[in-house]
Amino acid sequence: MITIRKPQFFSEIGRKDNQEDYLYPATADCSTRVFILCDGMGGHDNGEVASRTAANALGKYLDKYTLNGDSIDESIFLDALDKAYDALDGIDTQSDKKPGTTMTCLCLNEDNYLVAHIGDSRIYHIRPSLYNAETKRGGILYQSSDHSLVNDLLKAGELSEEEARDFPQKNIITRAMQPHLAKRYKADIYTFDDIMSGDYFFLCCDGVLEQLSNEKLCEILASSNLSDSQKINEIKAVCDGLTKDNYTCWLIPIDKVTHDGKSNRGNGNIIHADFVEDDNESQKPKKKLLSKCRHFFRSIKKYLIFILPVIILLIIGGYIYFRM
Repeated sequence: MITIRKPQFFSEIGRKDNQEDYLYPATADCSTRVFILCDGMGGHDNGEVASRTAANALGKYLDKYTLNGDSIDESIFLDALDKAYDALDGIDTQSDKKPGTTMTCLCLNEDNYLVAHIGDSRIYHIRPSLYNAETKRGGILYQSSDHSLVNDLLKAGELSEEEARDFPQKNIITRAMQPHLAKRYKADIYTFDDIMSGDYFFLCCDGVLEQLSNEKLCEILASSNLSDSQKINEIKAVCDGLTKDNYTCWLIPIDKVTHDGKSNRGNGNIIHADFVEDDNESQKPKKKLLSKCRHFFRSIKKYLIFILPVIILLIIGGYIYFRM
């Protein structure tokens, strides 16, 4: 059983004229199991309506299950995401700049958690006990991968970390929730079972990330002399007066985790707590490495039908040549 302390949050307008971020639920307590943050797309129609519509539709569908004590798995989440897209279809302005929003979601189940996102709003799972104060490294167990142009260029090696910080098109995202899309964008969805007392989940929009670095976030959360409310105030202080965009976040502190003795090992959809240590840096589940290997072999499989005959002919040709 996963129990949490009182969730913390802030939602500030920054230097913008209106607030396009939205948090679900409007009020949260220690019994809340679903947390959502949506960031309406600037420069498009009704960004604030899109974020509110998507978050409420998604959250209310998921809460139907959590209120009954049911766990949220990928199948249920996909149904909820369809409901959210349907709700967005209902607010379509039929303009070229139709409303849109990012989406981040955390669902706390009995003994695991599901995370999902679309766009460049971010989700972190942080374990302060892994943070190294001397090197200012470590502590991040999971960080969602932004669906953005700058992140794609980073992964492709076209930009360095330093170049990415000042990249002029940082705000271009490659996935978003919008109404009446010819093909609805998929969410990245993962379920993990590695969760401990003292962990934190942090959901934030890109406005928070204008000023807050991963190192600073981990440093604040690892401060044993600060309460949860003081930690959220420290995070907010990093952004206050400096962030141009709206800046909004959820901070969910994990209080206790107890296990009922049942194992999830037979569930192939859950990424289990098998970690490879790397000098106190962020830990990555072994399953991710295995998944990448499987993906590589699947990707070359389709070429084998062309490669194998060539290899066989070369072997036969070489045999004949040396026999002559």
